[in-house]
Amino acid sequence: MPSLDSVLACLDLNIDRSVARLMELLRIPSISTDPAYAGHCRSAAEWLAKDLSAIGFEAAVRPTPGHPMVVAHDGPEGAPHVLFYGHYDVQPVVPLELWEDDPFDPKLKEMPDGTKRLTGRGTADDKGQLMTFIEAARAYKAETGGLPCRVTVLLEGEEESGSPSLNPFLDANKGELKADIALVCDTNMWDGETPAISTGLRGLVGEEVTIHAANQDLHSGYFGGAAANPIRVLSKILAALHDDNGRVTLPGFYDGVQELPEEVKKIWDGLGFDPAAFLGSVGLSVPAGEKDRAVLEQLWSRPTAEINGIFGGYTGEGFKTVIPAEAFAKVSFRLVAGQDPDKIRAAFRAFVEERLPADCTASFSPHGGSPAIQLPFDSPYLDTARAALSTEWEKPAVMIAMGGSIPVVGEFKSRLGMESLLIGFGLGDDRIHSPNEKYELKSFHKGQRSWARVLDAIGRMR
Repeated sequence: MPSLDSVLACLDLNIDRSVARLMELLRIPSISTDPAYAGHCRSAAEWLAKDLSAIGFEAAVRPTPGHPMVVAHDGPEGAPHVLFYGHYDVQPVVPLELWEDDPFDPKLKEMPDGTKRLTGRGTADDKGQLMTFIEAARAYKAETGGLPCRVTVLLEGEEESGSPSLNPFLDANKGELKADIALVCDTNMWDGETPAISTGLRGLVGEEVTIHAANQDLHSGYFGGAAANPIRVLSKILAALHDDNGRVTLPGFYDGVQELPEEVKKIWDGLGFDPAAFLGSVGLSVPAGEKDRAVLEQLWSRPTAEINGIFGGYTGEGFKTVIPAEAFAKVSFRLVAGQDPDKIRAAFRAFVEERLPADCTASFSPHGGSPAIQLPFDSPYLDTARAALSTEWEKPAVMIAMGGSIPVVGEFKSRLGMESLLIGFGLGDDRIHSPNEKYELKSFHKGQRSWARVLDAIGRMR
């Protein structure tokens, strides 16, 4: 009877064919943000739907107000059901002169150390990643005649341009897309030998605040000392956002924030992360966050407040002795599980208004707000996937978190009531969004084998 071993052997035997298929997809310049490439985005969606149909999926290109979605279904009814998400659109390629080769003429290059890599736009973000899953499904069906679990595939064409059509599409197709767990491939490994599952994503609140004082800019010789200076007022308020230990001082800011489980803390401590090298790579040396927290905790599991921009008055060439009528700042808060974006926004506005002196007022403009996502550490899907990945790679899979946000994961949670496993095989030096993007052949090959193992293991969770 065919087994997982035969599926893995099939993937090994057909690696050249899978590389050729990926290169065919990579040659389609599916740049979603530029209307001139709309036809190419459509072509990429059609290519993927045709490929999925060829291996037995019920696949279709589904229209949206923007670029189309690809939706496909296969696998036995009644089995565990997964929703696999990826995106076929890519970033623009400018500045073109910095590319070593045509970004849409992919190459397989052998490096001086004997390793091989795929080069070209979309290799790592996200065509190479999504094709690891499709190739795993192809081999599984070729060897066993079917899939070990129910699989729905959702491939988006607007991820790199803000996903304007995603939420309406999810709302309109909830019944079709909801599964037991979502699988998201748009992430990295910890290093070239250590697979990773990202269990947490920080949320985000953005605010722009304006401090208003006089009804016009003032001459600093005539009014200096007597007139309120909104830059000084704003600077004092922003400086009060943190105490001397790096903690955020907004009342209630840490309400709901949970301590990191000791098991996870031990895993992170064992990753070999070097704070000095991390900060040294950008010309810094001393961690500036909460003094009683390790740097990885600061990056992955603690909330933050950051001033992203501050401006007012004369900022041009030369000098102008003016007291401005207004001063502005852009402030963002990275949130962790348990924090309410609306409460954080309200707390910040109250914090500012309580510190306004006479003759000054404040106005605010919101710039997005989303909660953090945390996969339960006791999730059976997490344990199953971690064991499957650990069997494939040189080192055991680790649970990590991400300081940034992947919006689709939050939408799956809020709109479909579905948790996500973030499993990808990219590396930190893949140069995504930059010239000379690449994807290691090892990532592509072992990524296929990894997904075969994960699908097999989830299929056994009956």
